[in-house]
Amino acid sequence: MCDNDTQKDVEEYLRRHPEMTRRDFTKLATGAGLAMMFPPMANAQSVTEVDVEIRTPDGVADCYFVYPSTGAHAAVLVWPDILALRPAFRQMGKRLARSGYAVLTVNPFYRDARAPVVGRGASFGQPEVRALVLPMAQNLNAETHFTDARAFTAWLDEQPQVDTNRGIGTTGYCMGGPMVMRTVAAVPERFAAGATFHGGGLATSAPDSPHLLIPETRAQMLHAVAQNDDDSNPDAKNILRDAYAAARISAEIEVYADAMHGWCAIDSQVYHQAQAERAWSRLLNLFGTALA
Repeated sequence: MCDNDTQKDVEEYLRRHPEMTRRDFTKLATGAGLAMMFPPMANAQSVTEVDVEIRTPDGVADCYFVYPSTGAHAAVLVWPDILALRPAFRQMGKRLARSGYAVLTVNPFYRDARAPVVGRGASFGQPEVRALVLPMAQNLNAETHFTDARAFTAWLDEQPQVDTNRGIGTTGYCMGGPMVMRTVAAVPERFAAGATFHGGGLATSAPDSPHLLIPETRAQMLHAVAQNDDDSNPDAKNILRDAYAAARISAEIEVYADAMHGWCAIDSQVYHQAQAERAWSRLLNLFGTALA
């Protein structure tokens, strides 16, 4: 999960990869610039996108909903990383919708601020950005994850673009990882698949560790682990594997070599296109099977 130690890893990685520091993140932060980060997509569906507001027990969440322009489809709930809902995650949600899913990307910080909560080109590497988003992240906890998950799921199931005969998928990045695991436990009868990308805090010694919820879930899972996260906590992947095996739940857990925490977000300082595309292909494989 994003913290000062993670940022030290990122800075060391960028020193070893100077070509990454030359990317213009301000330009990349525009929708057009970010869309160019993706390879060409075959058989992309036409999509419709809309900003929506969803009432939860704690207020009104501002979210982004994008879906194929015709028909009803399996839904996907997206939990962004610590920089929250912004152009990068809108583009990532739109890409998923073009593959045939009704995608809701949420602003997890709606209790404190509307999206975008950070400016164009912002990165976690900037001290002023960390000072802004870390307190917002600390305002969230296991209970807010559960209540938000139930509210967003109920909203999705009310939309005509969602095929409620099919299971829901959910993805989470960075701090969104624990949110995914609590989401599939909050509404186990609806969630058929979940995926975390460089998710932090998935298996801890805390009494509310997400991995303890695995016996209460049914979703097939994908955990794409950053190399430096694994280096700092190599036991976590084994704890997850043992817990899924005990619960007889299918789970793909892999450490992605040379991929730093944040490598899947297209506006990240350490975005690693080759490994991000491989993780994306595994996500589509999971959804293609579990949400069929």
